[in-house]
Amino acid sequence: MSFEIKLPLFEGPFDLLLFFIERDELDIHDIPIFQITNEFLGYLQQLEQLNIEVASDFILVAATLMRIKAKMLLPRADKDEEGNEIDPREELVQHLLEYKKYKSAIPELLQMEEQRMAQESRGNLHEELEQVAKANHFEYELQDLSLYKLMRVFEKVMVRYDEEQSKPKHTVISYPYTIEEQRDLILRMVTERSQLAFSQLMEAYPEKIGMIFNFLAILDMLQLNLIGVEVGDGFNDFIIKVAEGQATQVTQLLVAE
Repeated sequence: MSFEIKLPLFEGPFDLLLFFIERDELDIHDIPIFQITNEFLGYLQQLEQLNIEVASDFILVAATLMRIKAKMLLPRADKDEEGNEIDPREELVQHLLEYKKYKSAIPELLQMEEQRMAQESRGNLHEELEQVAKANHFEYELQDLSLYKLMRVFEKVMVRYDEEQSKPKHTVISYPYTIEEQRDLILRMVTERSQLAFSQLMEAYPEKIGMIFNFLAILDMLQLNLIGVEVGDGFNDFIIKVAEGQATQVTQLLVAE
């Protein structure tokens, strides 16, 4: 009696699908999904009978084939925005074409690997690197350098760069105002005009920062009891006056400034 053992010789599910397509000389752009699905599931069943563990990517592709097969059995096909029918096999075909493209490059890469393995490494490399290091007055550290180490260093540098870029940044802006300067300015305007409307102050300093500093200066002077305020018409404005009994103190303060 003779027996036959089949092993999972395929690198992945797309490799198996391409094998079926090339063996039966099928058109990859017009895959007979029923035939391919049955053959693919049959191969997985043979693996299970031999107690060979089936990889998850094979199971995923099997589920995808069954889903496509079910969609093609439906009487109504899906349509895109332009009203054209969507082929359920289109995504699978694109994956197969991409896999086939990269697989076709494997023989050339293998040949390049064989050529590189046949080459002898330079015997005097160590001495040359030592001479370069001495001539340029730096320590000889290139002997342990490799492409892998360079990539690891580059990766660490990029991670550190991303961390630096993601750190919160605080910008300090120096404004051309101080509460003390605005307080003295408002006191001078009030003493010269006997009273000052806040709307007039806004006209003199229309920018947002200027209004904020002026308002803080007014609050400071109210707390020091240097000025008083009266509500204007319609509660949309207020009048600033020197506080009663504080005219002398205000004058002395301005003279001292």
